[in-house]
Parts: sequence; C-alpha cells; structure tokens
Amino acid sequence: MVQIGLMLEGQNGLNWERWKRIVRVAEDSGYQCLFRSDHYTNANPPDYDSLELWVSLTYLASHTNRIEFGPLVTPVTFRHPTMTIRMAAQVDDLSGGRLTLGMGAGWQEREHHHFGVPFYDVPTRFAMFEEALQMTRLLFDSDEPVSFAGEHFALNDAILLPRPARPGGPPILIGGNGPKLTLPLVAKYATEWNGLFISSAAYAERNERLNQLLEAEGRQPGDVKRSVMTQVNFGKDDAAVAKKIGDRDADSLRERGVLVGTASEVIDQIGAMAEAGVERFMLQWLDLDDIDGIELMAHEVLPHFHK
Repeated sequence: MVQIGLMLEGQNGLNWERWKRIVRVAEDSGYQCLFRSDHYTNANPPDYDSLELWVSLTYLASHTNRIEFGPLVTPVTFRHPTMTIRMAAQVDDLSGGRLTLGMGAGWQEREHHHFGVPFYDVPTRFAMFEEALQMTRLLFDSDEPVSFAGEHFALNDAILLPRPARPGGPPILIGGNGPKLTLPLVAKYATEWNGLFISSAAYAERNERLNQLLEAEGRQPGDVKRSVMTQVNFGKDDAAVAKKIGDRDADSLRERGVLVGTASEVIDQIGAMAEAGVERFMLQWLDLDDIDGIELMAHEVLPHFHK
C-alpha cells in the first residue's frame, strides 16, 4: 500500500499556532505521516518563524495517536549525535513508537553562519555523518555499555537509558539521491531511503542501485523502505493549480518529480512514482495557512491509496 503524508519546511514561518493546527488536521484527515525540516533559516532572506525541531516533535508525539512523524532531516552539525540519539529514543517512546529518525550531513551555510555553528566542507560533514550513524546504531542496539573512537565523536562505556521500547530504537531514514555518498550509507545503516525531487525514471534507477548495494552489505531489498520527498502543487481545478505554480512551467516541474495538478493528475503522478518503487510520499506543502487545501487533498487524493 502506498502511504501519503505531508512535509513542512519548518523555517518557512512555523510557529505554535500553525503547528498545532496542522498537526491536528494531518492526524484527523488521514495522512499517514507528518515530517518537517530542521532549519534555523532559509538559504536566502528574509527570515521567518521556525520552531525548534525536537520541541515541536515532542508536542506532536503527545498530542496525536496514530500519525507517524520525524525530521526530514536533522543535520549532524546542529547537535552532538548523542543529544539527537537520546531525544529521538525518548520522543519515539512518548509517541508509542511512531518516530522515524531522519538524519543528514547538513547543507545550508547561511544558517550555520548566522548562529555560529561550524560549517565544514563536504568530506568532513559526511565523515561526521557516518560516525553519527555508527554511534546511533551502537546506542540503539546495545543493552550493555559501548565505546566508540571516531575522528570527530567518541563514546566511552556509554549506554542509552532508558532503553528504547522498540527493539533497535526508531527506524533511521537517510535522504538524498547521490549514488556515491548517500546510497552506500543507506545500504549500510538505514531502514528507509528518501529520494528528493526526483523523476520516476531516475528514482527507478537509484532504487535498483540501492538493491545492489544492499546485496553487497548482506541485506535484502525489503530491509529498506523506499520513500520520496517532493513538492505538491495541488488545486481543486486548473485555475487553482495555475495560481499555485505562478510563472513556473507545469511540465518542467513534473519532469523534476514535482507533483502538479488537480486530484486526478496528482493521483496519476503518484501512481507513476509508485511503479518506480516509492512506498511512501512526504509531500512538501509550502503554504502553512492553507488548511483547506490540506483537507481537500486528503478528501480527493488519499482514498485512492489509503484503503
């Protein structure tokens, strides 16, 4: 079964009023999941409200009953990995086991500069990221104290207490399309791969490459869930869709994997991506005040996939 959820850009004006409203609507309208970015700012000004990630997810965990959720994704540069690991395990327990821990290397220089967070080159960030993944697996999996000596991070007889209620802790998601850096990390550490703004043809190609990498790691294709994050420009009619995309070309957007159209058109595009291997969709919804649109999409699109 294809799963349909929402993804919010938290740095795009997310405050408590908007977050509470969207959390309730997503839960009540039948979306399978609700993910949000972990950013201080956008890559370019102006700056808007941006709720702190883990505080907002703690609220969601304690104010919903069924919807799955998580960061898409939390950068290793923002917090020491042990902080992320501890918060993820405890928020997952609070929710009754509904968190997916999306992790990443970080990419946006502006927010790092503004808030005094060191922003390293790509090889260093990916080295930090892999060490964080190793530490996450060690602390989630081990009932005994563990040690780890990396170039950037370390553990010395550390144990995660309380132990995660879910054996092995919450699932780990890694997002990105890169066949050389990202997909090998997915094959080694992740339980979900999330492609980003990618066409169905490119997704199918990366999907097959991931299967090969999983086999090399001694894992099965079914060990890793396949998802995608892409923008959705949905409207009740052609005029509403045209207003959403503005001066952008609809066909060009679709070629990039962006969903554009009325209900029937979006359903067809989701179907094509599902044929390429996508099991879960995190649909980027940019207008945080368009609650009517979220509810309309739930009414007209979700029933075709959520049986």
